[in-house]
Amino acid sequence: MTSSSSRKHAGAGSASDQPAVPEPSFAERARTLMYLARIGSLSTLSRKQPGFPFGSVMPYGLDDHGRPIFLISTMAMHTQNLQADPRASLLVTQNDAGGDPLGSSRVTLVGNVLPLPEPEVAEARKLYLARYANSKYWVDYEDFSFYRLDAVDVYYVGGFGVMGWVSAAEYDRAQPDPLADSMAEIIRHMNADHKDALILLARIFAGIESQEATMTAVDRLGFHARLKTQDGIKGARIAFLREVSNPAETREVLVEMVRQARSAE
Repeated sequence: MTSSSSRKHAGAGSASDQPAVPEPSFAERARTLMYLARIGSLSTLSRKQPGFPFGSVMPYGLDDHGRPIFLISTMAMHTQNLQADPRASLLVTQNDAGGDPLGSSRVTLVGNVLPLPEPEVAEARKLYLARYANSKYWVDYEDFSFYRLDAVDVYYVGGFGVMGWVSAAEYDRAQPDPLADSMAEIIRHMNADHKDALILLARIFAGIESQEATMTAVDRLGFHARLKTQDGIKGARIAFLREVSNPAETREVLVEMVRQARSAE
């Protein structure tokens, strides 16, 4: 079972008299971030300086269980470190964080990085090339091999005051959010064309008066907004009226919520 910390709602910064707003679990959010990102920071245990971590920029592919796959050379220091000790961690951060990076999402997978068994190499090769087409120029070099990180634990941070451990089993069972591929466009559209609507939604559904409102994240259950108020910057989580599974349903529910909000004024 998941610990209570990993199910914590990311409502930090919202009005204190508002109930917690449902949102995807940390496991789902971690899987979504891993799905959307492409590059992480791999920390291995240094062979040259025993006990010290050694950081490397690391592109990765992702299999159906959310396990990162690396294509690495025996000449690389991180590969040599892994051959001596497979224990490692991979830190992945939100691509389009903007503003304060400490307020953005990130996830750390802690586990063992080992060479892929030969029967699994063909599928890994396909997955990796789908993300990194240019790797076709060196994927078949003799010194390159596929490795995979099998997580033993996962730590997710969703921003200030929003963090918790996720078990490897829960991470394995989770799936990326259905809006993962479209969330960037939804956010861009709402912030560019519907600023007044976001202010209205924050006032009616979150109980916060603001002069400016910016959508910062969206998922199947609702969205986060950063609000400029007389008392400074605040964050709010606003739930959708119902769960959505695609951009069309998201647009439909947002239009319905704006209509309700206008009627409530």
